[in-house]
Amino acid sequence: MPTRHPHKLLSAVLTASALLGVSGCRSENARTTSDSIRPAAQGSPLPGTAMGVTVQEVARGLDHPWGLAFLSDGRMLVTERNGRLWLLSANGKSRQAVSGLPPVVAQRQGGLMDVSVAPDRLEPGSAPGRGPWLYWTYSEAGQGAELGRQGTAVARGRLIDARLTDVQVVYRQVPKTSGHGHYGSRLVWARDGTLFVTLGDRQKDNPSMPGREHAQNLGNTLGKVVRIRADGSVPNDNPRWTPPGARPEVYSLGHRNSQGAALHPGTGELWLTEHGPQGGDELNRVQAGRNHGWPLVSQGCPYGSPEVHTCQVNGGHHEPDFEPPLTVWGPYSTAPSGLAFNTGQRYPGWEGHLFSGSLSGETLWRLELRDNRVVQRQALLERQVGRIRDVRMGPDGWLYLLTDEDDGRVLRLVR
Repeated sequence: MPTRHPHKLLSAVLTASALLGVSGCRSENARTTSDSIRPAAQGSPLPGTAMGVTVQEVARGLDHPWGLAFLSDGRMLVTERNGRLWLLSANGKSRQAVSGLPPVVAQRQGGLMDVSVAPDRLEPGSAPGRGPWLYWTYSEAGQGAELGRQGTAVARGRLIDARLTDVQVVYRQVPKTSGHGHYGSRLVWARDGTLFVTLGDRQKDNPSMPGREHAQNLGNTLGKVVRIRADGSVPNDNPRWTPPGARPEVYSLGHRNSQGAALHPGTGELWLTEHGPQGGDELNRVQAGRNHGWPLVSQGCPYGSPEVHTCQVNGGHHEPDFEPPLTVWGPYSTAPSGLAFNTGQRYPGWEGHLFSGSLSGETLWRLELRDNRVVQRQALLERQVGRIRDVRMGPDGWLYLLTDEDDGRVLRLVR
């Protein structure tokens, strides 16, 4: 990831009337440990407000939290990159460690990542006491010929009290590789009950020498979005790829490292954010069978490049061969992570807006949309709450944030 740069305000690349707070990227690899979650005082705003926005601490004391999901009763599930899963009360005052997870490779960017609760409609009339299906992504160690390598895996299990039962791996990224970066990986349920999984390129693509061996190769799932059924099988209506050996689960290709993903509430389409190299972070509207260009084209630059337009990979021009992003952060990276559409009524005037966290940028981005275009981009909470790893819409209509620190927090956005 790029090195840290001083904070600057820059003009938008592909948006109109955009306010940017842009910085370089801080490493994702710092790790410390914490064995407790301390509930915060309820209703106490943290310092730093913008546009009438404040945040309230719901819980803290998390060790680099990564993913957040809500149960139907308002309780929260929070993953820690080190491999722990917490079950928090709705008010954050109590917590339980969830048992039954498989081992993870918790090194650098790898570990326990996203978590999601399967929609109730997937199992109508479920018997009481059986518990909901949880799905999660994690970096899994290779076995046999893949010993010493890792890859993103998707597992599921039933949550009963604070224990997972019937645990099984339903999907594995192909192939496992060396290194501990760019795993992805977000889980998003489509309206038809299929599951989108965002998969990183595992740092195998080099923008200085862009090629077709990894994110552009349909014979693997590096740098892809895949679409599977709840049991891991492949839907019959997935894109039909023509090259021999193409993976049938691939839904779109040419992605770098997608750490934010959400379903558009109006269209049901998948939208995602992904990290560029040196600059060039993107927001993309994902459609079946489309190619988003990485690493053959990017509005970011190879690492170490001068901060000028001419360093962009192949000039940065996506059209007509590749799907252009809806907006781009540059020339420095904001490192977007976590994505949520505002589907509630808690934020007057912001109905339907998109919210993205950022790691190196330490910012919550508000994006106003019109006809699948970003017409305004605003930085909120700049340098006020730390690295924002996840953004989720809560069942109570508030937006919730996770901060990626060794004393990570669950925050509620209040306006």
